[in-house]
Formats: sequence, structure tokens, C-alpha cells
Amino acid sequence: MKLAIVTAYPPSKVTLNEYAYYLTKHFRQHERITELILLTDVTSGAKDIEFTEEGCKITVKECWKFNSYKTIRSVNKAINQTKPDAVLFNLQFMKFGDKKIAAALGLLLPLVCKIKKIPTIVLLHNILEQVDLKSAGFTENKVAQKIYNFIGTTLTKLILKADLVAVTMHKYVTTLENKYKVSNIKMIPHGTFEIPDKPEEDLPEGPLKIMTFGKFGTYKKVENMIEAVVEIRKKTGLDLEIVIAGTDNPNVKGYLAEVAEKYKQIPQLTFTGYVEESDVARIFNESAVVVFPYTSTTGSSGVLHQAGSYAKAVVMPNLGDLKTLIEDEGYKGEYFEPTSITSLASAIEKIVTNNSHRKYLEDANYKAATAYPMKKITKIYIDEFEKIINKKVKV
Repeated sequence: MKLAIVTAYPPSKVTLNEYAYYLTKHFRQHERITELILLTDVTSGAKDIEFTEEGCKITVKECWKFNSYKTIRSVNKAINQTKPDAVLFNLQFMKFGDKKIAAALGLLLPLVCKIKKIPTIVLLHNILEQVDLKSAGFTENKVAQKIYNFIGTTLTKLILKADLVAVTMHKYVTTLENKYKVSNIKMIPHGTFEIPDKPEEDLPEGPLKIMTFGKFGTYKKVENMIEAVVEIRKKTGLDLEIVIAGTDNPNVKGYLAEVAEKYKQIPQLTFTGYVEESDVARIFNESAVVVFPYTSTTGSSGVLHQAGSYAKAVVMPNLGDLKTLIEDEGYKGEYFEPTSITSLASAIEKIVTNNSHRKYLEDANYKAATAYPMKKITKIYIDEFEKIINKKVKV
């Protein structure tokens, strides 16, 4: 099978580029894939396709730009040139731009493939029905929210024209089936990027590192986490370091710089900036706890799967989507109320003051992560593509 993937791809900073890297790494190792065609965004640096494992040929076509109005035409042209047997879209609603028209035009591409009769699967990482538009940084205006919801519903109807729409949570399947009355939706787990050997249970010498990882400023904010750790320090006298690993959300540029200035008097507060792929393992392995300081969610959490793969204890907000994900996939953590510093401090304290409990959570999360390696996830996609292809042949 000659498989094309429409996606952002490293060294891109556009969302879901890291997920695409691991999809590519594991798709290319399946014997049923003869060539991978990456239909990617344009970047100044060369695409990262140097893998140590043997695999199929990879062809890279940089054919779209973030916020471009020409994406639908340029990607369609690349598809005509490369002639794939099947196309996988690695999507969320703001994948092709943070400007409404540019984003919407890009999301028409699955329909274009459907019209061209190319077997098409859309991996949809979030659905608008489960996004808090205000918290996620889209808009606070009630009228604008209604407009967004109307546009989102219309675009979802078009995306659902694909042969199959894959989502990462059972809840999303039910929501979409009930609202849109369709039957071409399947839950395929997010998967875990890498399954390293289980790390040593003993943490490195020095302060216990309380870490959070991601893009911050919208529904992911770090002020409460900082203040919660300060509370724990005062109460317990523990040597704790706060590690903010990542960057600003594109919608809130300058957020972390403002936080750093506001809390500059707080000792052992580290802002790592953008974390290169080669440094991800070290950041996780050095941490005692991974905190998710979210006030809402927009879908399944890639960071949770990473935390599990590195056998880390996690502190999670008591929010529907994340809690559902934990229950569905077997992850365990301490919960806190999203707006409460005291609740967050209590959740972290339960882990950093009890090594046996921390190790129990680490073991449970490593077990959950290893149940869904990316090799297994990519095989599911290949199986689904073959079902679609066989069905079209019979017709």
C-alpha cells in the first residue's frame, strides 16, 4: 500500500507534528506499506525522516503553509502527482491555520479525496462539541461562540464524508453518532509514542521535580501549580523544584514570560522553553510528578501517554475527558479541582510524601502505556484501510 499522510511534521511547530513523526516511524516498519508519502507543511529546516530502524521508502512533499488560502489546491496537486493508494489525515480543527477561512478550507480536503474516490481516513484528535471555546482561547464572545459552533458543525459534517473518521475516545464516538446520525466513526486509541524500558524507580539526587509539559496560556495555565508547590514547601519543608517544560500557546504569545516575571522571586522555578525531541526522555525521567494544570480539555492527551511510557505519577484535573480517558485506558493519578490551589497542593503532596504510592501510580501508568504502542495503533489503521479498499473493489 502506498500511503499518504497529510500532516504537520518536524521541525514544524504546528500542532500534531510530533504525533506524525511517530506515525511515520511505525507505519514504515509494516511490511504492507510499500511507500509513505508525507504531505506536509513547509518548514525552513529539513524534515526529520532519519530513522535507525529499517522501513519502506519515504517521500516528502512540502505542499501547504499554515494560514494559507491555497492549501486545498496545493495539497490536491500533490495528491495528483504522487497518486497514493490511500490517504490519512492527522487533524484537529486548527490544523491548517488559526484564521477561520484558512483553517476551514484545509478541512475540506478529506471531502476532496472522497470525491476522487481515494480511500480516506481522518484521525480527528478533538471534536468541537467537547471544546470550551472560551477556555481554549478561541473567543469569549457569546455570539462568536455560536458562529464558531455553526461553522464547526458544518465542517464536521464535511469531515464525516471520509470513509472512516477515527477518534481517540469512546465518548467522542457516541457524541458524533448521536448528533450526526452516521456510522463511519471508530475509536482508535491515541497510542504511546515510545515504550522505553521501565525506568529505575529511584529518582535522581537533588530536589524532587514537579513538572508540567505542553503549550501554555489558554486552558493550560501554570500559576496555580507554582503557588501549590510553594504551599507544599511551606507545609512539609520538602526540597521541590518547579519545571515548566514547553512554550506559549500560539494564541497567547508572551504568557510564560509574564509568569516568569511575576514569580521571579520564587526559588527553583525553571522554564525550559521548547523541548527538543532528544531531550524529552530526560525531562520526564528526572521528574517525580507530572502535573496537568488544565481548566478544560480539547481531547485526548498526548502528554499523558508520554508520562505513562516513562512510568510517571500524574496529577490530573477532575475533568470529564481526561477522567474518561484514564478510566478507559487504565491510567491512574491523583485528581484535583481545576480552579483550587489547595486541592492541587493536596494532590501533589499525596505523591511526593509517599514513595510507595508514587511507585504504585508509576507502575499502573507504565502498564497502561505499554498496552497501546504505536506499532499496534498503526496496524489498526492499515487493517481499516484494507477493509475500505476491499469494499470499494467489490462495489
